[in-house]
Amino acid sequence: QVQLVESGGGLVQPGGSLRLSCAASGSIFSINVMGWYRQAPGKERELVTTITSGGSTIYAHSVKGRFTVSRDNAKNTVFLQMNSLKPEDTAVYYCYAAIRINPYIGNDYWGQGTQVTVSS
Repeated sequence: QVQLVESGGGLVQPGGSLRLSCAASGSIFSINVMGWYRQAPGKERELVTTITSGGSTIYAHSVKGRFTVSRDNAKNTVFLQMNSLKPEDTAVYYCYAAIRINPYIGNDYWGQGTQVTVSS
């Protein structure tokens, strides 16, 4: 059983900052990619950023230069530092991880989602 537990969402004013965390726990052999997706009301879920175990990153164009992803491989945790937040960043943010539970079996796992609201 693998779980992803997120924390750190909330309400922030435009221009403010938030830091999200996501910890994976359970029967984990290895984690390759971790990252964050988001879904705004009435829109499809979209990629925000991903990071590999080696530290390679991908960012959506809309967040590049404002958001920074990082991870602690020893603690199976991924972080998202969000700066210069805009109202259009308002969404439910979902943690994602590609996890192997043994050398032969891997699956995609999702967190429960955390609400980020950017509003004055």
